[in-house]
Amino acid sequence: MPLQRRLPKRGFKNPFRKEYNIINVRDLARFAAGTVVDVAILKASGLVKRGYWGVKVLGEGTLSQPLTVQVHHYSLAAKNKIEAAGGKAEVI
Repeated sequence: MPLQRRLPKRGFKNPFRKEYNIINVRDLARFAAGTVVDVAILKASGLVKRGYWGVKVLGEGTLSQPLTVQVHHYSLAAKNKIEAAGGKAEVI
């Protein structure tokens, strides 16, 4: 029997998977109040390293100043925390 049939086949790698850069709410606390935080500012600050399909904000941490955040996706907790601090969560 050929070698490729004898070896076990494991898993599946989806070639159409969309990978996002992950940012937490605690990472947004470094920006000043009233700042418009978009992908260009996140790249300049070093929070986003690769450009894959976009940026997603997750809800770990707290935010005390109001910010306008413009990224591709949000988790529900992140959106609620940004709006509770007086900011806006805009989808681009």
